[in-house]
Amino acid sequence: MKTVFAYAKPYKIPIIFALFLMLLELTVELMQPLVIAKIIDDGILEGDQDRIVQYGIVLMALSFIALVSGIVNSYYAAHVSQSFSFDLRKAVYGKIQSFSLATFNKFPASGLITRLTSDVTLVQQILFMGLRIMLRAPLLVVGSMIMALVVNAKLAIYLVLVFPFLLAFLYFMVLKGVRYFSFVQQRLDRLNRMIQENLQAVRLIKAYLRGKYEANRFSEVADSLKIDTVKAFRIMETILPILLFGMNLSLLAVLWFGASHIQANGAQIGELVAIVNYAMRMTGAFSMFSFIIMAFARSKASSERIEEILLAENVLEKDGQGKQAAVENGSVVFENVSFSYPGTSAQVLKDISFEIKPNEKLAIMGATGSGKSSLLQLIPRFYDATEGSVRIHGIDVQEWSLPALRKSIGIVPQQSILFTGTISDNLSWGKDKAVQDELEDAAMKAQIHDTVEHFPKAYDTRVGQKGVNLSGGQKQRLSIARALVREPSILILDDSTSALDVKTEAALWEELDRERATMLVVTQKIRTAMKADRILLLEEGEVSAYGTHNELLEASALYRQIALSQQEEEVDEYV
Repeated sequence: MKTVFAYAKPYKIPIIFALFLMLLELTVELMQPLVIAKIIDDGILEGDQDRIVQYGIVLMALSFIALVSGIVNSYYAAHVSQSFSFDLRKAVYGKIQSFSLATFNKFPASGLITRLTSDVTLVQQILFMGLRIMLRAPLLVVGSMIMALVVNAKLAIYLVLVFPFLLAFLYFMVLKGVRYFSFVQQRLDRLNRMIQENLQAVRLIKAYLRGKYEANRFSEVADSLKIDTVKAFRIMETILPILLFGMNLSLLAVLWFGASHIQANGAQIGELVAIVNYAMRMTGAFSMFSFIIMAFARSKASSERIEEILLAENVLEKDGQGKQAAVENGSVVFENVSFSYPGTSAQVLKDISFEIKPNEKLAIMGATGSGKSSLLQLIPRFYDATEGSVRIHGIDVQEWSLPALRKSIGIVPQQSILFTGTISDNLSWGKDKAVQDELEDAAMKAQIHDTVEHFPKAYDTRVGQKGVNLSGGQKQRLSIARALVREPSILILDDSTSALDVKTEAALWEELDRERATMLVVTQKIRTAMKADRILLLEEGEVSAYGTHNELLEASALYRQIALSQQEEEVDEYV
């Protein structure tokens, strides 16, 4: 928890002031039973009306001080906890953004969302409680015992005897609570992951009539969460009855032996009332302990999960410091490149070598799992090659600064990803401060401008989450336009035209051919590949063939087979 609560250090002055107010409120509360005892012994029993009025005024003044201290303390506690949670959430999100893809993939997205939302909220709540009641409750117990001993040690000893047993019980329950609430947060991660998957696949679920099946799966996961949560709360709920039972036994002992002391003139009535008052305050503080312990257990489990992100080691992308300027020459060279994903021994790419000159187009083909997407991820350094080197403009990619390298690359992923906002927002996401003319020019090249102009609000049309209100082809073309706005030296298209009709795709490639950019195009279509300067055919992570369309027709049996099968499909479509 030390790492997490280090983010509260900038607020140490308001924290100190809040704690001062809490201690002032506590001090006043501990003095009140003494004043009440004086009212009884020196005022009521002696029949001294002036003393009653004097001590009554003192009691009212103390109550007012406690009221003001409590209100101001609550304000500062809320200010500190909210500011702390903002800083912590921003730090966690920033750390996640700095992760390498290898590290990012170790954490499920649902788990990261839970850490950024409910986990941070639970830690924020414990800080607020720490400044308001968390420290106040144990201090009230200890302070009440001390004050009771000062008033009458013989009677107060009955309160002191039970305290070590209750303290040991509380420590044991904290350990159990932390463990159980850690299980609860893990179950919550799993539930969030299932919700995320189901909402993303809602069309598929409806199409396959799997709604009932997915509902049953959800019920099983939710039931596991319920069972673990009930276990955790059941343990926490046993705390209060046991604490109250111990305190009530002590209180009965005080009353029983206190009556005997009064009869023997060994104690005054006011003293007994004060000790009973302190016992009641201890009981009230102990009743808060079950709530505090439950909150502490949950926040400790959450803080450990947050620390897992903040303390992750060797996770940042290694930023080369050599080449800072943008890429001007878009040549790409792979030399004896082999690659394995971190944590695995299987080679996804094996001894890959090829060269693309500036402004040339390379078509990359191969079956699913042949390593096409993995190869593309080495260029912007989402991953680093295990063996060999990848060079841009004659310089190893590891020697480029990441901002300079990635600003020069336009990427259109296989799955089109759009963000909530307007079409203009999504297009300008590819280039800071892009003007409207640049957005429209990129949209024209991507064959989406006319479609956008027919929308009621044109470029101000809102795009739903992940582009839910657009067709697959529209999303692909907007993704291509977003990449073109960057005016990249290297353009990577990872099977990004699969949803386009033949006419639209042909017009798109005609425009792209005019771009001054080196292109790497993953495609399954021979008619697209044959227009490229070179074709790279991959098979199980190795280069099966490399050359022009005509060269591969002569030299590669696999390429001829692919070309023949697609010709037959096209003939069948026209029959």
